[in-house]
Amino acid sequence: MQTKRILSVAALSLLLPLAAQAQPPRSADTGITAEIRRELGDARREVRAELAKAKQDLDTGDLQLQDSLQFGKQAKAKRTAAEKAAAAITPQGDLLIDGKPQEIDAGQRRQLLAYRGLVVEIAKVGIDIGQKSADAALDAVDGSWVSLMFGAMTGSLERRIERTVREQVEPGVRGICRMLPRVMDSQQRLAASLPQFRPYATLERDDVADCENNVRREFASL
Repeated sequence: MQTKRILSVAALSLLLPLAAQAQPPRSADTGITAEIRRELGDARREVRAELAKAKQDLDTGDLQLQDSLQFGKQAKAKRTAAEKAAAAITPQGDLLIDGKPQEIDAGQRRQLLAYRGLVVEIAKVGIDIGQKSADAALDAVDGSWVSLMFGAMTGSLERRIERTVREQVEPGVRGICRMLPRVMDSQQRLAASLPQFRPYATLERDDVADCENNVRREFASL
């Protein structure tokens, strides 16, 4: 939905020269700028509502294991192995495989809940990063239609967005990488305690190291 809003702003900008000719310059600037800001305000509200809903779903829904936390060069192979059976951890700490609850004791339930909590925490950090990225993009195009068009034509708008994303988002992504050792340790403890969980304990030390290296390469290209 937010993409549609941003695209509608872009489409609106294509009509700005005609609008400027049809009305006195100052009133056109005021009216069009107000319209752009209304569109951006709607986009911000929609982004925030959708991301808030995503966080709520993380808290209340089952955590799917077969398609989460895939890192490193062997992610595809690991994902294929994990997809042999759909598995999830419920908010109550039950382990479901092919929809069937597995027999677990109180200690294993605590381990499952601890692991679920870590993964949900990482997912929420990712959502917050998405919020910052969206806000950075929307803030960059918030202004008069003249500055918006000039920035788009000269490339300064794109550079401003990239700089803002690098400054605000990169630290959060690196923070996710630094949480991975805790996730890996939790996976390994669960795999040792609960054989049914072993196919889903896919994180390795190389994956943890690759995470920060990949982040460094990606942001260096901005």
